[in-house]
Amino acid sequence: MNQALQLLLERTSSPRLQQPAPSAEQLELLFRAALCAPDHGQIRPWRFLVVEGQGLVELGELYASALLQNNPAASTEQLRRAQAMPLRAPMIIVLIACLQEHPKVPEFEQIIAAGCAGHGILLAAQAMGLGAFWRSGEFCNNAVVANGLGLQENEKLIGFMYLGTPSQPAKPASRPAPAAFVGHWPPPGLEPTRPQA
Repeated sequence: MNQALQLLLERTSSPRLQQPAPSAEQLELLFRAALCAPDHGQIRPWRFLVVEGQGLVELGELYASALLQNNPAASTEQLRRAQAMPLRAPMIIVLIACLQEHPKVPEFEQIIAAGCAGHGILLAAQAMGLGAFWRSGEFCNNAVVANGLGLQENEKLIGFMYLGTPSQPAKPASRPAPAAFVGHWPPPGLEPTRPQA
């Protein structure tokens, strides 16, 4: 089987990650893959933040602040869990959609393009033997987190890409049969209705 096709068919997430994080050379390749995403209008509606080292601790503190803002009665254990969340991997790439006014590229297309860029990072990571896991969760739609990360009004967090070295082999993902999601139009034996001239 073609290697690129095999990579697509066997892609899986690696939720258990450890050091080392991607090297500078690997990180460059990850972003080069991201920038190959389909991009109507070539407006590049995305940007990325790399978080590692002390930055992961600070991101955990930001999560805890966001939790307290939304729930002043949060328990010590809830705060501790929020602080520990970014420490599940040696590196996180924050995925950001940068939404622009454009006469031919609506907002939903720009968000999809940014999502495709994230998928490029996932595939490139797996191709290099790295582990990756795309997380969203409550802090992905949190104004305190967005402000703390420096997002502008026209920007939207679309996920946190956890990266590192898999601590154990990833389990093969179960895939449903494509037929459950695929139809044909017009249905067999039925011609589409055409407007009267």
